[in-house]
Amino acid sequence: MNTDRINNIIEALGRHKDEDSIRVLNEIGTNSAIDEIREKTSQALIRKNSPEALRVVIASAGKGINDLSSRVAMSSINEILEMEDKTEILKILDETLENAEQQQVKDTARSVKTLITYSV
Repeated sequence: MNTDRINNIIEALGRHKDEDSIRVLNEIGTNSAIDEIREKTSQALIRKNSPEALRVVIASAGKGINDLSSRVAMSSINEILEMEDKTEILKILDETLENAEQQQVKDTARSVKTLITYSV
């Protein structure tokens, strides 16, 4: 499958308003072995700006801002910083700080929250 076709599929799933699109992006896109697919998937989830989608990229170990690839993690953070309305993002960051079991996930959420605070 070529990259353009995959990008179009990710883009289309990102535009859908249903929970199933989030599930597909989470299960398939964020678990891909290819950095570019995980990066595009994370961006699509962030653009949805829904609590469910944001939880995937903020509160999930190994995904989004917590991805082991610095390219994917930084791309996710930059996408978050570019969002105009960060209300939902800040809520999910606070929720993650309170409820995350892994310290690394909490630390990353704290760092992103600090970046948002200083970028305003």
